[in-house]
Amino acid sequence: MEDEVDRLVAAWRRERPDLDVEPLEVLSRVSRLARHLDRARRQVFAEHRLESWEFDVLTALRRAGSPYQLSPGQLLTQTLVTSGTMTNRIDRLARKGLVERLPDPSDRRGVLVRLTASGQRHADEALAELLVHERAILGDLTGAQRRELAALLRALTAPFDNTPA
Repeated sequence: MEDEVDRLVAAWRRERPDLDVEPLEVLSRVSRLARHLDRARRQVFAEHRLESWEFDVLTALRRAGSPYQLSPGQLLTQTLVTSGTMTNRIDRLARKGLVERLPDPSDRRGVLVRLTASGQRHADEALAELLVHERAILGDLTGAQRRELAALLRALTAPFDNTPA
């Protein structure tokens, strides 16, 4: 089955036979898939009255385990945003009652961001629905194909994820 990347690679091979366009066969598909997934995820999150970034912060806190709190610095690491962006996001989530700021008992100047019961409910419900949709996206792949794809993508992303910022 041909896809849009096959067509664009063929066009580049015709127009620029002097270039090796093989990387496009993989990375253009990854890029297009990321855009399709982003659209699908935004739709799921919208049904739960969440933005993608809100889901990212809420689920980072949820994954932390009880009492579902992290420092702003830990949230920065997990969500790959700047400190100014994170401050703004925490403020907005706090206004919606999804997180609260608490003094950090180990650092008098620091704060911890804790998930509220409402924030936990939003995160849990949105995650459950997201997994239903994403399972359907992967539905044509066998279990072995999903594991192989995950391993190949891990090999590509690990160097980025394990390089200090």
